[in-house]
Amino acid sequence: MIQQFSRTTSSHDELLALFPPVGSQIDAVTEQIHRRHPPVSVRLTIRPADLESLVWSCDFCGEPITLGPGGDALVLDSRGNGGPGSHTIISHRHCLAERIRSENSGERARALKIGKMC
Repeated sequence: MIQQFSRTTSSHDELLALFPPVGSQIDAVTEQIHRRHPPVSVRLTIRPADLESLVWSCDFCGEPITLGPGGDALVLDSRGNGGPGSHTIISHRHCLAERIRSENSGERARALKIGKMC
């Protein structure tokens, strides 16, 4: 399903980018994955701005955060051992690190470093 979210387009080219012809091969990025109940639901985005840099809101502070290369986001999946289902939290590194107990300095340090290429 392709959704426009009541956004209007400013040109015919932009309209074609949002609604490509049937059978077209296009690039897309994963925007959300829901695993609460089978089957898994995956939401893709093909918006040009999202292909460059996907911006989301931090689940702790609510401020914008960039997912992907160069971003400072952590994506945390939590699952129970009692059955199916999961929950995803997207967070700034520093927002997660602030919430880890101060005496657990090793985990705080890992939250600030995990996934960084440098």
